[in-house]
Amino acid sequence: MNCFEQTEAILLPLATQYTPEGSEPKAVVHQWIHALAYGYTPFAADRGASAKKLIAILKKAQLYTDAASFKCNLPETPIKPANKSTFTFIDLFAGVGGMRIGFQQAGGACVFSSEFEKNAQATYCENHGDYPFGDITKISVSDIPDHDVLIAGFPCQPFSHAGLKKGIDDTRGTLFHNIASILKEKKPKVALLENVKGLISHDKGYTLQVILQTLVDMGYSCNIDKEIITNGTPKELQNEAKKMVLKSVDFGVPQNRQRIYIVLWRGQSAKKFSYPVASGTQTRVGSILEEAPDSKYTISDKLWEGHERRKINNANNGKGFGYGLVTEDSPYTNTISARYYKDGSEILIKQAGKNPRKLTPREAARLQGFPDSFVYSKSEVQAYKQFGNSVSVPVIFSIAKEISGQLLKG
Repeated sequence: MNCFEQTEAILLPLATQYTPEGSEPKAVVHQWIHALAYGYTPFAADRGASAKKLIAILKKAQLYTDAASFKCNLPETPIKPANKSTFTFIDLFAGVGGMRIGFQQAGGACVFSSEFEKNAQATYCENHGDYPFGDITKISVSDIPDHDVLIAGFPCQPFSHAGLKKGIDDTRGTLFHNIASILKEKKPKVALLENVKGLISHDKGYTLQVILQTLVDMGYSCNIDKEIITNGTPKELQNEAKKMVLKSVDFGVPQNRQRIYIVLWRGQSAKKFSYPVASGTQTRVGSILEEAPDSKYTISDKLWEGHERRKINNANNGKGFGYGLVTEDSPYTNTISARYYKDGSEILIKQAGKNPRKLTPREAARLQGFPDSFVYSKSEVQAYKQFGNSVSVPVIFSIAKEISGQLLKG
């Protein structure tokens, strides 16, 4: 065993005592190892897993001398953190770490991550070197390390109308409640919440209003005035929220993907966040295509006939939905989704003299702006799901760069 593997083995029995329900002991071990190497607070430090205790255990096993030499024993990873970090962040609902990549590129250091789905956890660990914690609802907020920025691409869930308080109590039973609880106790300077554009109109605007009212009540502000959040009409709130929507194609990614990015600052109600502006880069689908894709990605006659038939039927029925066919000269594709693995209907690449083909997993990664060093899942089904569920890295980097700049200004 190498030094890293020996360290894992030594710490694993202790980590088992502190592992939350729904998480793996190796998630605790990996967080501890990175905390010691980079000087962060170890998970469960308040309950006895202090840095001092962990270092004592490792020194006794001759596996720790100082932080610098200990860091050198960390294994090489496909995705490398910034050489010098200027702020810390936690990565919630992390998927395969697309948001983490963008924030690391902007100088951030990840001190904690959480992802529920096992296949995504494995891909995350393969690329970032630490296994994320699992079910965030089972993790005590006090155990989460202090951080400057919270990032989360959380699921969109409806809130109960029963109380109509539009406060944190209204969010109980949803995953947003866990984000709100962390923000309330840990008080990071900034939060970035990413969601589908549909969040703006979800439940006629009520969902967004509850989210923003909850955060405003805790001392956070965003680019929507507090008066509109508290007393404005749903239409007024929605119109302002639309200004927080960014398109991937505006940041050099040849994909028509629109997402809302809510940036929140603590204790700076008069300050507006400067959302990044479009890069002006001309996009082209051919920029992400492989030169010689395997013939297995060419769809069958039966599937192609089915796509064409459904498109005609949908058009006749006024649905307007069908497959999306592009060429290498097209400026962008439709939005890739988690269901892409099923039939590839939203993005098909035209081929001369034969049926269209699906994107390869590497092309799907590039379509989201992931670097070619990123190692995707050996299961192509999982790879497509994971990239469809992920974010466009260049968009996240542009936002993170603005956040970093404003943090440094104070």
